Amino acid sequence: MYISKAFIPILKNNPSEAKIKSHQLMLRVGMIKQSSAGIYSWLPLGFKVMKKIEKIVREEQNKIGAQEILMPTIQSSEIWKESGRYDDYGDEMLRIKDRQNREMLYGPTNEELVTDIFRSSIKSYKSLPQLLYHIQWKFRDEVRPRFGIMRCREFYMKDAYSFDVSDEDAVYSYNKFFLSYLKTFKRLDLTAIPMAADTGPIGGNLSHEFVILAETGESKIFTDKRIFDLDSAGSVIDRKSLEDLRKKYEQFYSVTDEKFNKEEFEKEVLEENRLITKGIEVGHIFYFGDKYSKPLNAAVDLPGGKKDFVKMGSYGIGVSRLVGAIIEAKYDDKEEIMKWPFSVAPYELAIIPMINKNETSALDKVTNIFKHFESINIDTIIDDTDENLSSKIKKFNLIGVPYQIIIGKKSEGDLLEFKETGKDPQNLTIDQITKILTELKAKN
Repeated sequence: MYISKAFIPILKNNPSEAKIKSHQLMLRVGMIKQSSAGIYSWLPLGFKVMKKIEKIVREEQNKIGAQEILMPTIQSSEIWKESGRYDDYGDEMLRIKDRQNREMLYGPTNEELVTDIFRSSIKSYKSLPQLLYHIQWKFRDEVRPRFGIMRCREFYMKDAYSFDVSDEDAVYSYNKFFLSYLKTFKRLDLTAIPMAADTGPIGGNLSHEFVILAETGESKIFTDKRIFDLDSAGSVIDRKSLEDLRKKYEQFYSVTDEKFNKEEFEKEVLEENRLITKGIEVGHIFYFGDKYSKPLNAAVDLPGGKKDFVKMGSYGIGVSRLVGAIIEAKYDDKEEIMKWPFSVAPYELAIIPMINKNETSALDKVTNIFKHFESINIDTIIDDTDENLSSKIKKFNLIGVPYQIIIGKKSEGDLLEFKETGKDPQNLTIDQITKILTELKAKN
């Protein structure tokens, strides 16, 4: 891909309407374009990042045995009336009528729909557990959409649902997702802390929010700083290990403002370990037993001829919101440098020719280098504009391309000028550069 042919409409300055880093950067480098209040078109650069995040989310869901489905965005009101939530959900639900005057809605979540799918197909406890997920657009009619994609009305989300025969088995499923989320955010180079949270309109009695620290976050958090020293690396998904992992995190006081109790906080956390700050919610998991299976009559046959309602949980990750959350965590707005994790960078390598465009041999060299890195699955772009080197470097720093090869006077013989964002360049062979990038690719 040549940058002159890429659809990357970069603005010279931050748009005046954008108040936080993620909104400013996404508008400035052409990742999104507002369509109407709280609704955005995702342009090529932003869409690439979001799809790379989606790939990581999907891989971690698959690792715990969750199976992917795809449910529609438009749902019938009937199953919501069965569950009792149609009138209770509030004005965030977009209610519509089709041409037959049937009440429909644009799904804000999918507990009812997935339970309806389950009850029509699974009849015996022998088929449990079932872990189902999908990645789909959602709509919640926010009263005051703001901060770009961080608090918008239409958003892209992974939501998963577990079905188990008993509370004990259901908590095991809950713990699988607990681990899956820790690993997902780690792959995105985010420190996301699980915090005891309110269940909100989803309901239930067990819930954790996964929160990353950010000054622009809307959630106020209260935590013991020692929780940041914990690591889920090497965790396995047997029942005891997962229970131990969750308890390891829960031993440290860590809550959002809805669950905060000042007396408990000061009693359980020494003053030097207390941290009161703001954060961004990037994931939320819930266990709610038979809250939905009972009114929707989702029961299975048990040994001995009895029936019982399945025990359920739901598990959400804001895939589109994660794009903004990573920017909030990684963008240096003073230096105008965006450090995307290698795993989700819009391009992994930029080739910057600083040569006479009439030099056939030099142009062949650029083309051959590009073909080499594309052949080993390194996402590469060539800057064929007439800008000076400083402008080109600044542009790729802003977009967030982590590595550049500069082909000019310092690239002689077998050596190429190779640069990592924010660091001084070094002269390396193409084999050395290949080793660096393929090892990074393998890690991510």
